[in-house]
Amino acid sequence: MDEVVLSRLDLTWSTRHNYGILGFVAHVMALTITTELQRRDGDGCDDIAYSNCSLSAWCVRALTRSRGGTRVESGRRVCCEEQGVGFEHGHLLISSSYRAPPAEVVWHGMVDFFNRRLFSASEIEALWVPVVRGALCRLARLRWEISHDAAAPLRLFKRNKKMGSRTIQISGFPFNIEAEQVKEFLESHTGRGTILALKVRHPKIIKSNSRDYAVVQFTDRDLAKGMLFKAQHGLMYDGSYLKAREMERDIVPRPRQNMLELSERTLYFGCQVSSDRLHVLFTSYGVEIKFGANMRKISFFGSWENREYKLEFTYESIWEIQLCHSRAQCKDFLMFLVVSAPRIYVQPLKVVEYIAEDFQRNYFKDCAEDQWIRAVDFTPSSSIGQSHVFCLELPFKFPLPDIRQIFCYFKEFDGYLHLESGRSYSHSLDLVPYVHPRPGTEVPYQILFKVNHMVQHGILSGPTLDDQFFRLLNPDYIPFGYIERALEHLSYTKDYCFDPVQWLHRQYAKYQTSNHELESVAIQLDPGLVYVRRVQVTPLKIYFHGPEINVSNRVVRRYIDDLDNFIRVSFVDEDEEKMHSTNLLPRTASADGNRHTDIYRRILSTLRNGIAVGDRKFEFLAFSSSQLRENSLWMFSPRTGLNAADIRAWMGDFSSIRNVAKYAARLGQSFSSSTETLTVHKNEVEIIPDVKNGSVYVFSDGIGKISAEFARKVAIKCDMKSATPSAFQIRYAGYKGVVAIDPRSTKKLSLRKSMCKFESDNVKLDVLSYSKYQPCYLNRQLITLLSTLGVKDQVFEMKQDASVEQLDEILTNPSKALEALETMFPGEMTNIMKEMLLCGYKPDTEPFLSMMLQTFRSSKLLELRTRTRIFLPKGRSMMGCLDETATLAYGQVFVQVSCVGSRQFEDSGLYMFSHSESQHRTVVIKGRVIVAKNPCLHPGDVRILLAIDVPDLHHMVDCVVFPQKGERPHPNECSGSDLDGDIYFVSWDPALIPPRQVPAMDYAAAPMENLDHDVSIEVLASICMNFFPLHAISFNHFFHPTS
Repeated sequence: MDEVVLSRLDLTWSTRHNYGILGFVAHVMALTITTELQRRDGDGCDDIAYSNCSLSAWCVRALTRSRGGTRVESGRRVCCEEQGVGFEHGHLLISSSYRAPPAEVVWHGMVDFFNRRLFSASEIEALWVPVVRGALCRLARLRWEISHDAAAPLRLFKRNKKMGSRTIQISGFPFNIEAEQVKEFLESHTGRGTILALKVRHPKIIKSNSRDYAVVQFTDRDLAKGMLFKAQHGLMYDGSYLKAREMERDIVPRPRQNMLELSERTLYFGCQVSSDRLHVLFTSYGVEIKFGANMRKISFFGSWENREYKLEFTYESIWEIQLCHSRAQCKDFLMFLVVSAPRIYVQPLKVVEYIAEDFQRNYFKDCAEDQWIRAVDFTPSSSIGQSHVFCLELPFKFPLPDIRQIFCYFKEFDGYLHLESGRSYSHSLDLVPYVHPRPGTEVPYQILFKVNHMVQHGILSGPTLDDQFFRLLNPDYIPFGYIERALEHLSYTKDYCFDPVQWLHRQYAKYQTSNHELESVAIQLDPGLVYVRRVQVTPLKIYFHGPEINVSNRVVRRYIDDLDNFIRVSFVDEDEEKMHSTNLLPRTASADGNRHTDIYRRILSTLRNGIAVGDRKFEFLAFSSSQLRENSLWMFSPRTGLNAADIRAWMGDFSSIRNVAKYAARLGQSFSSSTETLTVHKNEVEIIPDVKNGSVYVFSDGIGKISAEFARKVAIKCDMKSATPSAFQIRYAGYKGVVAIDPRSTKKLSLRKSMCKFESDNVKLDVLSYSKYQPCYLNRQLITLLSTLGVKDQVFEMKQDASVEQLDEILTNPSKALEALETMFPGEMTNIMKEMLLCGYKPDTEPFLSMMLQTFRSSKLLELRTRTRIFLPKGRSMMGCLDETATLAYGQVFVQVSCVGSRQFEDSGLYMFSHSESQHRTVVIKGRVIVAKNPCLHPGDVRILLAIDVPDLHHMVDCVVFPQKGERPHPNECSGSDLDGDIYFVSWDPALIPPRQVPAMDYAAAPMENLDHDVSIEVLASICMNFFPLHAISFNHFFHPTS
């Protein structure tokens, strides 16, 4: 029985007092804690009602078992009159009718309270010491007889006699015994498979006769209790008695509970070619299967060529489950029809130098997650990637869990399942599945791309596609419009098409007899939008998508006639999520010292070798910075007279750039999604000097000017008819950055040297974004930094509560809903909801509006929970600009915002708003503001600046204007940023202004490493691969913490 020593002070109780000592001490401690918490919380002391999280109410119900209430008067008195015990002015009040509750009831209630309050360990420790001392001192004041007999310390039991842990420590094993030997010995007493985890360790002090001990976690508490009993009654090993004791903590704190485990089963990989026939590509014997709780995960374990592998399916990856009872075969077949491939893991070879603990001294029934490494398809012909059905063979009428209650798409039937031994149907074994007609049958690239899309997504079964099928896709025999329309129709079906030849015949016959002319499957797009095909490469498979609508960029607009030769390639996980760093760089190295996984090598091979579709071979072209963050890039299929190198040469002259990272960034400038506006000839552009402070900092880094007249024309081209933005993020020739309106400017564009990145003859002005209303959110990094700088935690809790309350109100209050849509989620996606609200529809009566608002609310709550995004009404996300008037001093900014959600300005009553401006729907912020740039990791990245009114800058709206004076630019102080389009966090909320500020961090750039030759495409591919794991690591520690 575990126990906690409360104090070195020992008490001897007089027998004339009829009180339960343990219950009384615990009760006094509880009341003391209550008083302390009320003193800390302050505001919550007036009236404490019954609550699971209120210790005062808990004292009434759990400690004294009272039916009365708890009352606190002026923060001085906590009492329970019905039971006659309480405090007043620091003194314990007790009546003759008092009867103490059982000590264990008190203890467990207190533990439950601390768990609910979520105190940190340090806070509990800091609270317990004064509480215990205070409780004992109060006992002493009641004239109890105090003794100092050290032989009788006052103790309070925290756990009853029932054993609560599944882990025990057993001592007395021979020195250097292996974990497998201990496991076999113990399981000879408890049964096979009853040990969940085991660690063998040496004693701290090693002597000649030292013996090892083992920490063992069983699958069940009763097993641990039974082994503990045996060890206490003469259990021996190798002639030595073993000793055992219970451990407080388990080796595996929260072991997975599987709803079903099977072993020594047969698993078939393949494709259905009819409802009762399975085309088997690969068979695995001796497979172990584990069905996770509620089938959230299904894992298959097997071996191949002396390596242990694990295949893991998620609930979402399964399209349908079928259970076939075959009486004739005396077998059951449990078939999983999947929409995506499983994740494959392999156990690494055991390398002691990379692993902290020797494998021989540890055992885990379920291999720890960090002992598995992601792998690619290990089967011959990449059979797993080609398979859409995974069939598990079971004995006839085998008892299974009620799958129908867990998985809605479940079908059970009696019949005969034909297992046909088949061979690979994929034309390529590197990127599977990929089908291609035999030589002599011509199928256009666009049609072949669509067919492969349906094969990869399980609409068509690869083995059923024969020569007759591909002949029906030949435009020499069938009109191209028929083929295109039929395949488009087929791609939207939800069931397998096992006989595509007959299906096509029926569709073609329908088109021939129809009196209506077939319409094109492609819709007419607005200017600036294009159709682009997309390819996803996963660790096991390849998926074709599209053509899909994308915002155009400078390159595709120039080569619009070659649009079919462009594809966007993304490298994603099997569930289309981003890959984690451990997928590419494992935690442990392999036996040959290779620090990269097979997935890393698969991606690198794809970048170097390209992707072949029909008669086209796509090769690496370039990537933009945003694409690189998404593990994405562009590829191009060369034709006569044009290849990827020619396109890169058209983009500009990059020969002078020998730094690989900078070369890649400059290539990506032309691939940023943008809107083409107007032509600006060289004589309409002036080059103006940069604003510098000596030779260290450039205050105008990345920003230029645009005339007001030309800005209006550009705004109209960007489909902004009502207002002209104050600043545009642009690409022009080899220039990149921001141009802000200058009413005094006479040239169309005034650009600076800091904006020029390479030489180019392109004279089209492309706009990427512009200054506009953008909502402002706190995030995890900002909260951490502001808390470090002295902002109280209660402030963030208040902001969070206000944000949640606002989201709750949009479901019932039309005005609140309209304000939330305007301020929290501006854009076209919410226009229909705003129009419905303005037309008088009610959120709680109109079903469609209610559903849309609930979806909107759920997305914002998910962001709040996973990313700590707390909406700030008194804040904006703003594009940074430069004070071209040189009015602002160092430490000052100019901030003018548009009155979106004007209620916040009218009801705020803040002195810092210039209400005279509100009639023009803009407001000039005055007073202290905080400015930061995400990501921000150093407390100095948060700058406290003074916002002032500058009449000469009133044309600058929805952007933060920084001074060109001082020792250092404020943008550079914010995470080393500049003014080439960076978006800054700006808030004028007084509650968030920190009481102190720390010096900004020095973000001086490290010396660049330049090559002594031109940058090659092979080097670019390597840079791309090196960036993928770095981006995955950035937040991987939060979502996948290590022990």
